Amino acid sequence: MSGHGIHVHAAHDHEVEHQAHKGPGLAQYIAIFTALLAALGALIGYKVATTLNEAMLYKNEAVLKKTEASDQWNFYQAKSSKQHLMNIAAALTTGKLANDYKQQVARYDDEKKEIKAKAESLEAASHQANEHSAELLHPLHLSEQAMTLIQIAISLASITALTRKRWLFAVAGFSAGGALILTIMSFMA
Repeated sequence: MSGHGIHVHAAHDHEVEHQAHKGPGLAQYIAIFTALLAALGALIGYKVATTLNEAMLYKNEAVLKKTEASDQWNFYQAKSSKQHLMNIAAALTTGKLANDYKQQVARYDDEKKEIKAKAESLEAASHQANEHSAELLHPLHLSEQAMTLIQIAISLASITALTRKRWLFAVAGFSAGGALILTIMSFMA
C-alpha cells in the first residue's frame, strides 16, 4: 500500500519510534554505566596483574640474594675453621713451619674480610628487594578492594535492569564512586 501514498506502521515500529522520541531510558543508562565500569575494571585488573608480577619479581630477587648471602656466610665459616686449624698448627710447631702457618692465618683473615663484606652486601640487597616488594603490595590491596566494589556495582546495575528499582542504581553508583576513589588512591600510592 505504500506505493499508493499510504504508509502503515506495524505495532512494534510504532513502539520503537515512540521510545526513540522519548529519550534515553533506564536501560540505556545502565548499559553505559556497566560499560564504563567494565573499562575501569579492565584498567584495574591490568594494574593488579602487573603490580603482582613486579612484587613477585622483587620477592624472588630477595630470596636469591639471601641464598647467595647464606652461601657466602658458609664460605666465611669454612675459612674461619681453616684459620683456627692454622692457629692451632702454628701454636704446636716452631720455626719456618710455624711462620708458614701464621702467614696462612693472616691470608684467611684477609679472605674472611672480603667474604664478610660480600655477604653483608648481598644481605642488604635482599633486604632492599624485600622492602620494594612490600611497598608494591600496599596499593595492590587498594586495587583489589576497588575491583570488589566494581563487581558489586555491576551486579546491582544488572539487578536494577531486571527490577527497575532506581534506588538500586543509586547504590550501584555509590559503590562505583567508592571504587573510583580507591582506584585513584592505588595509582597515587
